[in-house]
Amino acid sequence: MKRIIIFVMSLLIFISMPVKIMAEDKEIKVKSSILMCMNTGDVISEENAYEHMSPASVTKIVSMLIILESIESGKIGLDDMVAASENAVSKGGSQIWLEVGEQMSVNDLLKAVIIASANDACTLLGEYIAGSDSAFVDMMNSRVKELGLKDSHFENCTGLDDEITNHYSCAYDLAVIASEVMKHEIVTQYSTVWLDSLRNGETELNNTNKLVNKYNGITGLKTGTTSKAGFCLCATASRDGLNLVSVVLGADTSDDRFQKSVNLLDYGFANYKVQKFEIDESKLTNVKVKNGVVKEIKPTAGDCGEIMLPKASSEFEYEYKISSEVKAPLKAGDGLGTIVVSSGGKEISTIKLAADKNIDKITFKYIFKHLLKNI
Repeated sequence: MKRIIIFVMSLLIFISMPVKIMAEDKEIKVKSSILMCMNTGDVISEENAYEHMSPASVTKIVSMLIILESIESGKIGLDDMVAASENAVSKGGSQIWLEVGEQMSVNDLLKAVIIASANDACTLLGEYIAGSDSAFVDMMNSRVKELGLKDSHFENCTGLDDEITNHYSCAYDLAVIASEVMKHEIVTQYSTVWLDSLRNGETELNNTNKLVNKYNGITGLKTGTTSKAGFCLCATASRDGLNLVSVVLGADTSDDRFQKSVNLLDYGFANYKVQKFEIDESKLTNVKVKNGVVKEIKPTAGDCGEIMLPKASSEFEYEYKISSEVKAPLKAGDGLGTIVVSSGGKEISTIKLAADKNIDKITFKYIFKHLLKNI
């Protein structure tokens, strides 16, 4: 009997072990995904990132970009009151149930778009900015082209895809657009809110992004779900100066999109950092200007910005390569040398050193004018 009991227990353990391992190692399958560093634009991880797909309500990050830019440019104001149109009210899906003629502020409408993905509020803001729904969509497509993105085209501002045929984007484009959105600091006043309300508390707003209040450093941004698109999520987060965006398109379940996003963001934060270049101004020695009306000029470093590196990377080493002499005439922006930046013996970046002003060449006319002035 003792042997039988031992055999049965061993068999049960053997049977249970593969199940446990498979559950832990289960790969979350999505149709498309990307992880990008918003500080630098570097792509950390991608899967079918350029494939044209329906983005569902993640479309609204483009709408949000136009709305935020319109607010910051002064074209519209947060306190502006907008009357609901029949077209806006007719939108299905997620909504705040606007009634025709109802007045609501831009602030509340934007809150409804970002927190609750309200299609009626998004459409109404688009109409208010551009004059019509279609004109706003034209603005969206134009803005995407300005960003140099070639794999996106939109037919509406909401992402509803049951009656459209040429509405698509890709994970890469959406990550770039999200990076632009997050440059507007005002967005986090809405995108990090879990619960809010409208109409003096009568209408509750619940954030569709379940990572809000659950993921360390989450800053946004937008979910999307339709039967055609599947479950989608554009998630942004920040830790220790590293700003990441993940885009997941075509997940099978809502939980899958959130877990895939968490996995991507965790990987980025665990393995990468951003670091700023530190230029030693004392090593920027003057450059002689041959035949120039000014005899020497101090080089200036352009926008050094930041660089993304593996966390294990060693400190930066700087090699200053500055010209001893240049010939006039000299224009602002002309090169005066470089700073080669290395880490662990490997060159990682080159910073251009340039003139910050124009310097004319000495001519007979200049000499004659200078002599007359002295006399």
